[in-house]
Amino acid sequence: MNDLPRPVWRSRAWGAALIVLVVLVVLVAAVGVDGPRTAGLVAAATALAASAVVVWAMRRTRRQRREFEVSLTAWAAERATQEERLRIARELHDLASHGLGVITVRAAAAQTAGVADAERMQALSDIEEAGRSATAELRRMLSVLRSPEPASRRPTPDLGALDPLIAEAERNDLSVRLDHGELGDVPAGVQAAAVAIIGEALANSIRHAGPTSTDVRLRRRGDALEVQVEDAGGAPGWKAHPGAGHGVIGMRERAASLGGSVSVGATETGFLVTAVLPCGDTG
Repeated sequence: MNDLPRPVWRSRAWGAALIVLVVLVVLVAAVGVDGPRTAGLVAAATALAASAVVVWAMRRTRRQRREFEVSLTAWAAERATQEERLRIARELHDLASHGLGVITVRAAAAQTAGVADAERMQALSDIEEAGRSATAELRRMLSVLRSPEPASRRPTPDLGALDPLIAEAERNDLSVRLDHGELGDVPAGVQAAAVAIIGEALANSIRHAGPTSTDVRLRRRGDALEVQVEDAGGAPGWKAHPGAGHGVIGMRERAASLGGSVSVGATETGFLVTAVLPCGDTG
């Protein structure tokens, strides 16, 4: 998301007023006065001019302040709109990547020569279930977009969601090993980002590598949670089903929103995704 520049409060009214007052004092000192009456008139004129300058500065500052507040409100509204669009784009990507990706992979498995009838029927059953789930989720999102009410959000997933996530991946012939030590106190936002990144990495393994093995590792590294998802590479004869390429972008955006980072790259045999998610003040 391209962040709009935040409006900055600037007012030169009091600086200009100070300059005018200094010039006025200098002029009075340079001209001088002759007699008490003249001095009184000069003092009155000076006070009147100074008051006019101060009133002008106050009014201009108030007007500039109102303009700044209007700009700040518009900026905040536009930023909120962009963030909501980005959230919806992520959910749509998850829908297409996970739901429709499962349909594509299972359809390919059903068409593989030599597959037993029982396996073929299971693949077709998985396709039907994934199709129904994706359709229901798409309808939910469309109803949210059509509704004038604020969009309702899903419950924030935590690390407890990893077990069903891995179980779903294993139903798609991905062998997953989960390895984690003592993680300590992990903020809710970090847990949600970790689950989303792991889910996306597993979906990528399913599409690109097929029925292979994948290691999911979680480690506490000081004040950060390190997440690694590494697969063993493409299964023999597997034809990759590339996506649109937004998955890695989404993972990096999730990590960046927490001040973290994501790196991806090939290993000697497969592919590795590493995310570092800071755990400080990110509840």
